[in-house]
Amino acid sequence: MISLSVDAINFAYLISVVLFTIGLKMMSSPKSARKGNLWSAVGMLIAIAATLFEKQIIEYHYIILALVVGSAIGLYLAKTVKMTGMPQMVAALNGFGGGASAIVALAEFLRTTAVPSLDVSTTLVLSILVGMVTFTGSFIAFSKLQGLMRSAPMVFRFQQAINVMLLLLTLGIGAVFVYSPMSNMAFTELIVIFAISSALGILFVIPIGGADMPSVIALLNAFSGVAAAMTGFVLSNNVLIVSGALVGASGVILTDIMCKAMNRSVWNVLFGKVGLEIDMGAKGEQKQVVHYTPQDAVAMLDRASSVIIIPGYGLAVAQAQHILHEMTKLLEKKGIKVRYAIHPVAGRMPGHMNVLLAEANAPYEQLCEMEQINDDFSETDIAFIVGANDVVNPAARYKKDSVLYGMPILNADQAKTIMVLKRSLKPGFAGEDNEIFYNPKTMMVFGDAKDTLTKIVSLLKESH
Repeated sequence: MISLSVDAINFAYLISVVLFTIGLKMMSSPKSARKGNLWSAVGMLIAIAATLFEKQIIEYHYIILALVVGSAIGLYLAKTVKMTGMPQMVAALNGFGGGASAIVALAEFLRTTAVPSLDVSTTLVLSILVGMVTFTGSFIAFSKLQGLMRSAPMVFRFQQAINVMLLLLTLGIGAVFVYSPMSNMAFTELIVIFAISSALGILFVIPIGGADMPSVIALLNAFSGVAAAMTGFVLSNNVLIVSGALVGASGVILTDIMCKAMNRSVWNVLFGKVGLEIDMGAKGEQKQVVHYTPQDAVAMLDRASSVIIIPGYGLAVAQAQHILHEMTKLLEKKGIKVRYAIHPVAGRMPGHMNVLLAEANAPYEQLCEMEQINDDFSETDIAFIVGANDVVNPAARYKKDSVLYGMPILNADQAKTIMVLKRSLKPGFAGEDNEIFYNPKTMMVFGDAKDTLTKIVSLLKESH
Protein backbone atom coordinates (compact mmCIF):
# COMPACT_ATOMS: atom_id res chain seq x y z
CA MET A 1 0.00 0.00 0.00
CA ILE A 2 1.27 3.50 -0.88
CA SER A 3 1.77 5.76 2.13
CA LEU A 4 1.92 9.54 2.05
CA SER A 5 3.42 11.92 4.57
CA VAL A 6 1.25 14.09 6.80
CA ASP A 7 2.35 17.17 4.85
CA ALA A 8 1.32 15.58 1.55
CA ILE A 9 -2.08 14.62 2.97
CA ASN A 10 -2.67 18.12 4.32
CA PHE A 11 -1.59 19.66 1.01
CA ALA A 12 -4.10 17.44 -0.82
CA TYR A 13 -6.79 18.53 1.64
CA LEU A 14 -5.87 22.17 1.02
CA ILE A 15 -6.25 21.70 -2.73
CA SER A 16 -9.64 20.09 -2.12
CA VAL A 17 -10.82 23.00 0.00
CA VAL A 18 -9.69 25.50 -2.63
CA LEU A 19 -11.55 23.55 -5.33
CA PHE A 20 -14.67 23.38 -3.14
CA THR A 21 -14.57 27.14 -2.63
CA ILE A 22 -14.04 27.88 -6.32
CA GLY A 23 -16.81 25.45 -7.26
CA LEU A 24 -19.20 26.99 -4.75
CA LYS A 25 -18.49 30.46 -6.11
CA MET A 26 -19.07 29.32 -9.69
CA MET A 27 -22.38 27.73 -8.72
CA SER A 28 -23.74 31.16 -7.84
CA SER A 29 -24.33 31.80 -11.56
CA PRO A 30 -26.29 29.55 -13.95
CA LYS A 31 -23.69 30.26 -16.63
CA SER A 32 -20.82 28.74 -14.62
CA ALA A 33 -22.73 26.33 -12.37
CA ARG A 34 -21.92 23.24 -14.44
CA LYS A 35 -18.18 23.98 -14.33
CA GLY A 36 -18.49 24.71 -10.62
CA ASN A 37 -19.96 21.26 -10.10
CA LEU A 38 -17.03 19.74 -11.98
CA TRP A 39 -14.44 21.64 -9.93
CA SER A 40 -16.14 20.55 -6.71
CA ALA A 41 -16.30 16.94 -7.88
CA VAL A 42 -12.56 16.96 -8.61
CA GLY A 43 -11.97 18.39 -5.14
CA MET A 44 -14.03 15.61 -3.59
CA LEU A 45 -12.13 12.97 -5.56
CA ILE A 46 -8.83 14.33 -4.24
CA ALA A 47 -10.21 14.45 -0.69
CA ILE A 48 -11.42 10.84 -0.85
CA ALA A 49 -8.12 9.61 -2.28
CA ALA A 50 -6.12 11.49 0.37
CA THR A 51 -8.29 10.10 3.16
CA LEU A 52 -7.82 6.53 1.91
CA PHE A 53 -4.05 7.06 1.91
CA GLU A 54 -4.15 8.71 5.35
CA LYS A 55 -6.15 6.01 7.13
CA GLN A 56 -4.88 2.49 7.67
CA ILE A 57 -7.31 0.72 5.41
CA ILE A 58 -6.93 -3.03 5.81
CA GLU A 59 -9.56 -4.14 3.31
CA TYR A 60 -10.44 -2.17 0.17
CA HIS A 61 -12.92 -4.60 -1.35
CA TYR A 62 -15.94 -3.15 0.46
CA ILE A 63 -14.87 0.40 -0.34
CA ILE A 64 -14.53 -0.38 -4.05
CA LEU A 65 -17.87 -2.22 -4.01
CA ALA A 66 -19.56 0.76 -2.34
CA LEU A 67 -18.03 3.15 -4.89
CA VAL A 68 -19.26 1.04 -7.80
CA VAL A 69 -22.77 0.55 -6.40
CA GLY A 70 -23.12 4.18 -5.31
CA SER A 71 -21.86 5.48 -8.66
CA ALA A 72 -24.27 3.22 -10.53
CA ILE A 73 -27.21 4.43 -8.46
CA GLY A 74 -26.15 8.06 -8.90
CA LEU A 75 -25.78 7.65 -12.66
CA TYR A 76 -29.19 5.97 -12.89
CA LEU A 77 -30.86 8.78 -10.93
CA ALA A 78 -29.10 11.47 -12.98
CA LYS A 79 -30.40 9.90 -16.19
CA THR A 80 -33.93 9.04 -15.08
CA VAL A 81 -35.14 11.60 -12.53
CA LYS A 82 -37.23 14.27 -14.25
CA MET A 83 -37.10 17.96 -13.37
CA THR A 84 -40.37 17.56 -11.49
CA GLY A 85 -38.62 15.02 -9.27
CA MET A 86 -35.49 17.10 -8.71
CA PRO A 87 -36.70 18.73 -5.46
CA GLN A 88 -37.47 15.30 -4.03
CA MET A 89 -34.04 14.04 -5.05
CA VAL A 90 -32.32 17.02 -3.44
CA ALA A 91 -34.29 16.39 -0.24
CA ALA A 92 -33.28 12.71 -0.31
CA LEU A 93 -29.61 13.58 -0.90
CA ASN A 94 -29.71 15.96 2.07
CA GLY A 95 -31.16 13.14 4.15
CA PHE A 96 -28.53 10.63 3.08
CA GLY A 97 -25.79 13.14 3.89
CA GLY A 98 -27.13 13.70 7.40
CA GLY A 99 -27.71 9.99 8.02
CA ALA A 100 -24.23 9.06 6.78
CA SER A 101 -22.63 11.64 9.10
CA ALA A 102 -24.49 10.25 12.11
CA ILE A 103 -23.65 6.63 11.30
CA VAL A 104 -19.97 7.36 10.64
CA ALA A 105 -19.67 9.26 13.92
CA LEU A 106 -21.27 6.37 15.82
CA ALA A 107 -19.06 3.83 14.03
CA GLU A 108 -15.94 5.81 14.96
CA PHE A 109 -16.97 5.69 18.62
CA LEU A 110 -17.34 1.89 18.41
CA ARG A 111 -14.02 1.52 16.58
CA THR A 112 -11.78 3.42 18.97
CA THR A 113 -10.79 2.26 22.42
CA ALA A 114 -9.25 5.51 23.63
CA VAL A 115 -11.24 7.80 25.91
CA PRO A 116 -12.72 10.56 23.68
CA SER A 117 -11.82 14.12 24.61
CA LEU A 118 -14.46 16.67 25.57
CA ASP A 119 -14.62 18.19 22.08
CA VAL A 120 -14.86 14.79 20.38
CA SER A 121 -17.62 13.48 22.68
CA THR A 122 -19.57 16.75 22.33
CA THR A 123 -19.38 16.81 18.53
CA LEU A 124 -20.25 13.09 18.47
CA VAL A 125 -23.55 13.83 20.20
CA LEU A 126 -24.22 16.83 17.95
CA SER A 127 -23.40 14.84 14.83
CA ILE A 128 -25.96 12.16 15.72
CA LEU A 129 -28.56 14.73 16.77
CA VAL A 130 -28.29 16.98 13.71
CA GLY A 131 -27.60 14.10 11.32
CA MET A 132 -30.68 12.09 12.25
CA VAL A 133 -32.95 15.14 12.35
CA THR A 134 -31.71 15.85 8.82
CA PHE A 135 -32.20 12.24 7.71
CA THR A 136 -35.79 11.72 8.87
CA GLY A 137 -36.82 15.34 8.26
CA SER A 138 -35.55 15.21 4.69
CA PHE A 139 -37.51 12.07 3.93
CA ILE A 140 -40.66 13.62 5.33
CA ALA A 141 -40.01 16.53 2.94
CA PHE A 142 -39.42 13.96 0.18
CA SER A 143 -42.73 12.26 0.98
CA LYS A 144 -44.63 15.55 0.90
CA LEU A 145 -43.09 16.58 -2.39
CA GLN A 146 -43.63 13.13 -3.90
CA GLY A 147 -47.28 13.09 -2.86
CA LEU A 148 -46.82 10.15 -0.48
CA MET A 149 -48.04 12.46 2.30
CA ARG A 150 -50.39 15.44 2.07
CA SER A 151 -48.42 18.64 1.66
CA ALA A 152 -50.59 20.64 4.06
CA PRO A 153 -49.32 21.09 7.64
CA MET A 154 -49.95 18.14 9.95
CA VAL A 155 -50.44 19.46 13.45
CA PHE A 156 -51.68 18.08 16.76
CA ARG A 157 -52.16 19.35 20.28
CA PHE A 158 -49.01 20.21 22.29
CA GLN A 159 -46.87 19.47 19.24
CA GLN A 160 -44.35 22.24 19.84
CA ALA A 161 -44.17 21.49 23.56
CA ILE A 162 -43.43 17.83 22.78
CA ASN A 163 -40.70 18.86 20.33
CA VAL A 164 -39.07 21.07 22.96
CA MET A 165 -39.27 18.30 25.57
CA LEU A 166 -37.70 15.76 23.20
CA LEU A 167 -34.91 18.19 22.32
CA LEU A 168 -34.19 18.91 25.99
CA LEU A 169 -34.25 15.18 26.75
CA THR A 170 -31.77 14.55 23.93
CA LEU A 171 -29.45 17.29 25.16
CA GLY A 172 -29.72 15.97 28.72
CA ILE A 173 -28.77 12.43 27.69
CA GLY A 174 -26.02 13.93 25.56
CA ALA A 175 -24.65 15.80 28.57
CA VAL A 176 -24.59 12.56 30.57
CA PHE A 177 -22.65 10.87 27.77
CA VAL A 178 -20.16 13.73 27.48
CA TYR A 179 -19.57 13.61 31.24
CA SER A 180 -18.79 9.88 31.13
CA PRO A 181 -18.24 8.69 27.53
CA MET A 182 -16.74 5.32 28.56
CA SER A 183 -19.41 4.21 30.99
CA ASN A 184 -21.24 0.91 30.56
CA MET A 185 -24.32 2.83 29.40
CA ALA A 186 -22.48 5.05 26.88
CA PHE A 187 -23.50 3.10 23.77
CA THR A 188 -27.10 2.81 25.00
CA GLU A 189 -27.18 6.55 25.56
CA LEU A 190 -26.05 7.16 21.98
CA ILE A 191 -28.68 4.76 20.62
CA VAL A 192 -31.39 6.59 22.59
CA ILE A 193 -30.13 9.91 21.17
CA PHE A 194 -30.20 8.28 17.73
CA ALA A 195 -33.85 7.24 18.18
CA ILE A 196 -35.12 10.50 19.71
CA SER A 197 -33.35 12.58 17.07
CA SER A 198 -35.03 10.50 14.36
CA ALA A 199 -38.43 11.23 15.91
CA LEU A 200 -37.53 14.92 16.20
CA GLY A 201 -36.79 15.10 12.47
CA ILE A 202 -40.25 13.75 11.67
CA LEU A 203 -42.03 16.04 14.11
CA PHE A 204 -39.93 18.97 12.88
CA VAL A 205 -41.09 18.77 9.25
CA ILE A 206 -44.66 17.41 9.31
CA PRO A 207 -46.16 20.74 10.50
CA ILE A 208 -44.53 22.63 7.60
CA GLY A 209 -46.69 23.18 4.53
CA GLY A 210 -45.79 22.69 0.89
CA ALA A 211 -45.47 26.43 0.26
CA ASP A 212 -42.40 26.51 2.50
CA MET A 213 -40.63 23.50 0.99
CA PRO A 214 -37.96 25.59 -0.84
CA SER A 215 -36.91 27.12 2.50
CA VAL A 216 -37.07 23.79 4.31
CA ILE A 217 -34.90 22.08 1.70
CA ALA A 218 -32.33 24.88 2.03
CA LEU A 219 -32.40 24.60 5.83
CA LEU A 220 -32.01 20.82 5.76
CA ASN A 221 -29.12 21.29 3.37
CA ALA A 222 -27.50 23.51 6.01
CA PHE A 223 -28.17 20.84 8.66
CA SER A 224 -26.47 18.17 6.54
CA GLY A 225 -23.38 20.39 6.32
CA VAL A 226 -23.35 21.00 10.06
CA ALA A 227 -23.65 17.24 10.71
CA ALA A 228 -20.73 16.58 8.35
CA ALA A 229 -18.59 19.22 10.08
CA MET A 230 -19.36 17.70 13.49
CA THR A 231 -18.36 14.27 12.20
CA GLY A 232 -15.16 15.85 10.89
CA PHE A 233 -14.25 16.79 14.46
CA VAL A 234 -15.01 13.25 15.61
CA LEU A 235 -12.70 11.85 12.92
CA SER A 236 -10.12 14.67 13.24
CA ASN A 237 -10.51 15.16 9.48
CA ASN A 238 -9.85 18.75 8.44
CA VAL A 239 -11.31 18.57 4.94
CA LEU A 240 -14.61 17.18 6.29
CA ILE A 241 -14.79 20.00 8.82
CA VAL A 242 -14.19 22.68 6.19
CA SER A 243 -16.43 21.17 3.51
CA GLY A 244 -19.22 20.63 6.04
CA ALA A 245 -18.86 24.23 7.19
CA LEU A 246 -19.07 25.43 3.57
CA VAL A 247 -22.27 23.46 2.99
CA GLY A 248 -23.72 24.58 6.31
CA ALA A 249 -22.92 28.26 5.72
CA SER A 250 -24.20 28.25 2.13
CA GLY A 251 -27.38 26.50 3.28
CA VAL A 252 -27.98 29.12 5.96
CA ILE A 253 -27.41 31.94 3.45
CA LEU A 254 -29.78 30.27 0.97
CA THR A 255 -32.40 29.79 3.68
CA ASP A 256 -32.13 33.48 4.53
CA ILE A 257 -32.57 34.40 0.84
CA MET A 258 -35.63 32.16 0.57
CA CYS A 259 -37.20 33.61 3.72
CA LYS A 260 -36.58 37.19 2.59
CA ALA A 261 -38.17 36.32 -0.76
CA MET A 262 -41.32 35.40 1.18
CA ASN A 263 -40.90 38.26 3.69
CA ARG A 264 -40.91 35.77 6.53
CA SER A 265 -38.54 34.70 9.29
CA VAL A 266 -37.11 31.22 9.69
CA TRP A 267 -39.16 30.91 12.88
CA ASN A 268 -42.33 31.72 10.94
CA VAL A 269 -41.44 29.17 8.27
CA LEU A 270 -40.95 26.47 10.88
CA PHE A 271 -44.05 27.27 12.92
CA GLY A 272 -46.29 29.32 10.60
CA LYS A 273 -48.11 26.34 9.05
CA VAL A 274 -48.39 27.84 5.55
CA GLY A 275 -50.22 25.63 3.07
CA LEU A 276 -53.60 24.98 4.60
CA GLU A 277 -56.03 22.74 2.76
CA ILE A 278 -59.04 24.58 1.37
CA ASP A 279 -62.40 23.70 -0.10
CA MET A 280 -62.01 24.31 -3.81
CA GLY A 281 -65.73 24.26 -4.30
CA ALA A 282 -66.09 27.22 -1.96
CA LYS A 283 -63.43 29.37 -3.54
CA GLY A 284 -62.05 29.99 -7.02
CA GLU A 285 -64.38 27.68 -8.94
CA GLN A 286 -67.38 29.87 -8.10
CA LYS A 287 -65.86 32.91 -9.83
CA GLN A 288 -66.13 33.50 -13.53
CA VAL A 289 -63.19 33.73 -15.90
CA VAL A 290 -63.00 34.17 -19.65
CA HIS A 291 -61.53 31.19 -21.49
CA TYR A 292 -59.20 31.91 -24.39
CA THR A 293 -57.73 29.65 -27.06
CA PRO A 294 -54.15 29.26 -28.36
CA GLN A 295 -55.32 31.17 -31.47
CA ASP A 296 -56.31 34.11 -29.24
CA ALA A 297 -52.94 33.92 -27.51
CA VAL A 298 -51.02 34.01 -30.81
CA ALA A 299 -53.09 36.98 -32.00
CA MET A 300 -52.02 38.93 -28.91
CA LEU A 301 -48.40 37.79 -29.09
CA ASP A 302 -48.15 38.87 -32.74
CA ARG A 303 -49.11 42.43 -31.74
CA ALA A 304 -46.73 42.61 -28.77
CA SER A 305 -43.36 44.34 -28.68
CA SER A 306 -42.26 42.97 -25.29
CA VAL A 307 -43.07 39.79 -23.36
CA ILE A 308 -41.99 38.73 -19.87
CA ILE A 309 -42.34 35.00 -19.20
CA ILE A 310 -42.98 33.89 -15.62
CA PRO A 311 -42.25 30.17 -15.16
CA GLY A 312 -43.54 28.10 -12.26
CA TYR A 313 -43.79 24.54 -11.05
CA GLY A 314 -46.49 23.80 -13.62
CA LEU A 315 -43.87 24.27 -16.34
CA ALA A 316 -41.78 21.53 -14.74
CA VAL A 317 -44.79 19.25 -14.34
CA ALA A 318 -45.63 19.58 -18.03
CA GLN A 319 -41.96 19.24 -19.05
CA ALA A 320 -42.62 22.16 -21.38
CA GLN A 321 -39.35 24.08 -21.00
CA HIS A 322 -38.02 23.06 -24.43
CA ILE A 323 -41.16 24.02 -26.35
CA LEU A 324 -41.31 27.27 -24.34
CA HIS A 325 -37.76 28.10 -25.41
CA GLU A 326 -38.74 27.38 -29.03
CA MET A 327 -41.60 29.83 -28.66
CA THR A 328 -39.24 32.54 -27.36
CA LYS A 329 -36.97 32.08 -30.38
CA LEU A 330 -39.93 32.51 -32.72
CA LEU A 331 -41.02 35.67 -30.89
CA GLU A 332 -37.50 37.07 -31.10
CA LYS A 333 -37.46 36.46 -34.87
CA LYS A 334 -40.54 38.69 -35.02
CA GLY A 335 -38.60 41.44 -33.23
CA ILE A 336 -40.32 40.94 -29.86
CA LYS A 337 -38.23 41.46 -26.73
CA VAL A 338 -38.48 38.37 -24.52
CA ARG A 339 -37.21 37.86 -20.98
CA TYR A 340 -37.84 35.47 -18.08
CA ALA A 341 -38.79 36.73 -14.62
CA ILE A 342 -37.48 34.32 -11.96
CA HIS A 343 -38.94 34.50 -8.46
CA PRO A 344 -36.58 33.10 -5.77
CA VAL A 345 -39.16 30.60 -4.48
CA ALA A 346 -40.75 29.61 -7.81
CA GLY A 347 -40.92 25.83 -8.01
CA ARG A 348 -40.20 23.46 -5.16
CA MET A 349 -36.53 24.06 -4.48
CA PRO A 350 -34.10 26.98 -4.63
CA GLY A 351 -33.06 27.67 -8.22
CA HIS A 352 -35.61 25.23 -9.64
CA MET A 353 -36.61 27.47 -12.54
CA ASN A 354 -33.01 28.41 -13.37
CA VAL A 355 -32.08 24.74 -13.67
CA LEU A 356 -35.21 23.97 -15.68
CA LEU A 357 -34.57 26.75 -18.21
CA ALA A 358 -30.84 26.02 -18.39
CA GLU A 359 -31.79 22.46 -19.39
CA ALA A 360 -33.64 23.99 -22.37
CA ASN A 361 -30.59 26.17 -23.23
CA ALA A 362 -32.41 29.41 -22.50
CA PRO A 363 -29.88 32.30 -22.79
CA TYR A 364 -28.55 33.22 -19.36
CA GLU A 365 -28.88 36.94 -20.10
CA GLN A 366 -32.65 36.48 -20.50
CA LEU A 367 -33.04 35.07 -16.96
CA CYS A 368 -33.83 38.05 -14.72
CA GLU A 369 -34.21 38.02 -10.97
CA MET A 370 -37.26 39.63 -9.40
CA GLU A 371 -35.42 42.79 -8.32
CA GLN A 372 -34.03 43.30 -11.83
CA ILE A 373 -37.27 43.06 -13.75
CA ASN A 374 -40.17 43.91 -11.44
CA ASP A 375 -40.29 47.58 -12.40
CA ASP A 376 -40.49 46.66 -16.11
CA PHE A 377 -43.90 44.99 -15.99
CA SER A 378 -45.81 48.27 -16.21
CA GLU A 379 -44.21 48.93 -19.60
CA THR A 380 -44.55 45.34 -20.85
CA ASP A 381 -47.21 44.28 -23.32
CA ILE A 382 -47.69 40.72 -22.06
CA ALA A 383 -46.88 38.94 -18.79
CA PHE A 384 -46.85 35.31 -19.94
CA ILE A 385 -47.41 33.05 -16.89
CA VAL A 386 -46.70 29.34 -17.29
CA GLY A 387 -47.61 27.30 -14.23
CA ALA A 388 -46.76 29.99 -11.66
CA ASN A 389 -49.27 30.85 -8.95
CA ASP A 390 -48.35 32.13 -5.48
CA VAL A 391 -45.45 34.23 -6.78
CA VAL A 392 -47.86 36.40 -8.83
CA ASN A 393 -50.79 36.46 -6.41
CA PRO A 394 -51.82 40.09 -5.64
CA ALA A 395 -53.23 38.97 -2.28
CA ALA A 396 -49.67 39.12 -0.97
CA ARG A 397 -49.80 42.94 -1.19
CA TYR A 398 -52.95 43.84 0.71
CA LYS A 399 -54.85 40.84 2.10
CA LYS A 400 -53.70 40.83 5.71
CA ASP A 401 -55.42 37.57 6.62
CA SER A 402 -53.69 35.76 3.74
CA VAL A 403 -50.78 33.42 4.45
CA LEU A 404 -49.02 35.15 1.54
CA TYR A 405 -49.36 38.65 3.00
CA GLY A 406 -46.09 40.59 2.83
CA MET A 407 -44.35 38.21 0.43
CA PRO A 408 -42.69 40.12 -2.46
CA ILE A 409 -44.30 39.02 -5.73
CA LEU A 410 -43.68 39.54 -9.42
CA ASN A 411 -45.73 42.50 -10.68
CA ALA A 412 -47.40 40.53 -13.44
CA ASP A 413 -50.74 42.27 -12.84
CA GLN A 414 -49.15 45.58 -13.89
CA ALA A 415 -48.53 44.39 -17.45
CA LYS A 416 -50.87 45.61 -20.20
CA THR A 417 -52.07 42.04 -20.80
CA ILE A 418 -51.76 39.00 -18.52
CA MET A 419 -51.69 35.61 -20.22
CA VAL A 420 -51.96 32.53 -17.97
CA LEU A 421 -51.38 28.96 -19.11
CA LYS A 422 -52.82 26.65 -16.46
CA ARG A 423 -54.75 23.42 -16.10
CA SER A 424 -57.37 24.82 -13.70
CA LEU A 425 -58.10 27.55 -11.17
CA LYS A 426 -56.58 25.46 -8.39
CA PRO A 427 -54.59 27.57 -5.87
CA GLY A 428 -50.85 27.21 -5.32
CA PHE A 429 -49.10 25.55 -2.37
CA ALA A 430 -50.24 28.31 0.00
CA GLY A 431 -53.88 27.43 -0.64
CA GLU A 432 -54.75 31.05 -1.49
CA ASP A 433 -57.10 31.72 -4.39
CA ASN A 434 -55.28 33.80 -7.02
CA GLU A 435 -57.11 37.01 -7.91
CA ILE A 436 -54.96 37.55 -10.98
CA PHE A 437 -56.98 34.83 -12.73
CA TYR A 438 -60.08 37.06 -12.54
CA ASN A 439 -58.36 40.30 -13.58
CA PRO A 440 -60.12 41.89 -16.62
CA LYS A 441 -56.72 42.04 -18.35
CA THR A 442 -56.14 38.29 -17.89
CA MET A 443 -56.41 35.74 -20.70
CA MET A 444 -56.81 32.25 -19.19
CA VAL A 445 -55.69 29.53 -21.61
CA PHE A 446 -56.57 26.25 -19.93
CA GLY A 447 -54.90 22.92 -20.63
CA ASP A 448 -51.61 21.10 -20.32
CA ALA A 449 -48.82 23.67 -20.73
CA LYS A 450 -46.85 21.54 -23.16
CA ASP A 451 -49.86 20.90 -25.39
CA THR A 452 -50.88 24.56 -25.32
CA LEU A 453 -47.37 25.80 -26.07
CA THR A 454 -47.04 23.28 -28.90
CA LYS A 455 -50.20 24.70 -30.51
CA ILE A 456 -48.94 28.26 -29.99
CA VAL A 457 -45.59 27.43 -31.59
CA SER A 458 -47.29 25.79 -34.55
CA LEU A 459 -49.52 28.85 -35.06
CA LEU A 460 -46.57 31.23 -34.70
CA LYS A 461 -44.69 29.34 -37.40
CA GLU A 462 -47.71 29.65 -39.70
CA SER A 463 -47.90 33.38 -39.11
CA HIS A 464 -44.16 33.94 -39.56
